[in-house]
Amino acid sequence: MDTIYHAIKNFKFVDQDSSFITNETFENGIYVADFFFTSCPSICPIMKSQLLRVYAAFEDSSKVKILSHTIDPEYDNVEVLHDFASRLEVNSDKWHFVTGDKPIIYDMAQTSYYTGVRENGKAPGGYEHSGAFILVDNKRRIRGLYDGTKAESVDKLMIDIYTLLEELNE
Repeated sequence: MDTIYHAIKNFKFVDQDSSFITNETFENGIYVADFFFTSCPSICPIMKSQLLRVYAAFEDSSKVKILSHTIDPEYDNVEVLHDFASRLEVNSDKWHFVTGDKPIIYDMAQTSYYTGVRENGKAPGGYEHSGAFILVDNKRRIRGLYDGTKAESVDKLMIDIYTLLEELNE
């Protein structure tokens, strides 16, 4: 019997450089996806500091990228995302901060990445979202979910990235 794996569905967003980012951007490689917003007063700063560790560890690998989706596209336009990426001092070929239509972003979070995002006026910053980092392989399959607020979980993510890189080279 053949096994059918869930795959990340097709997408098209705009990144901090006004470039279109699609599944093809990540062809022949792997990526870590997350959901955040630039004005987030709660877990996002912790998540970004942890993703900076991942970025630094794999900065020289053309096979590893990061895809951060804003969940506040009304505020997080291309200019805001560009300024945010500049403050982090990251290469935009390696780490894409994307925006798009809110319903599409939310649907991607829930149905492709299996993570929760929603507006909530009582939550800090007006949004609730998971702190998950999602590891996606070269076949668009989710290979792991990690708590982006915990260093030990991000350590495991980095070990798993090395494992996937070895698989790509086989």
